Amino acid sequence: MNAHDFSFTAIDGGPLPLAGFAGMALLLVNTASQCGYTPQYADLQALWQEYRSQGLVVLGVPANDFGAQEPGTEAEIRAFCTARYAVDFPLTAKVEVIGGGAHPLYRWLAQELGEDQAPKWNFHKYLLDGQGAIVGAWPSRVRPGAPEVRRAIAAALGN
Repeated sequence: MNAHDFSFTAIDGGPLPLAGFAGMALLLVNTASQCGYTPQYADLQALWQEYRSQGLVVLGVPANDFGAQEPGTEAEIRAFCTARYAVDFPLTAKVEVIGGGAHPLYRWLAQELGEDQAPKWNFHKYLLDGQGAIVGAWPSRVRPGAPEVRRAIAAALGN
């Protein structure tokens, strides 16, 4: 089993199977619009612009699990991300990322890495390689453009 075995619903309501990202590195981030870490959207957009031609996909996963900091609808989330941060990387529909109602991918990630690597707050990051294997995980306080994240992305891209 790997990450490509899972699927989300896209923020616009269409299917978003992770198998469609086979061969690409995937930076998966649970997001929220009303969080102290929300400015990380700008960093995520910058990574997407810098590395997408090399095969990186940034995938934002809106979740309202921490501090009820993502209360909006999918349309409101999309409008906020576009207007405030010019986000054009893919976003999923809002899901849960912790607990019994967590999206199956997040339950798998916690099982594979251990509960201590499950998100503890918004903007927790996982990096998956082109085969869907987990190759990195960083807590919210680690910015998307941090050197350790960039090194891991470069390695996942074969650079």
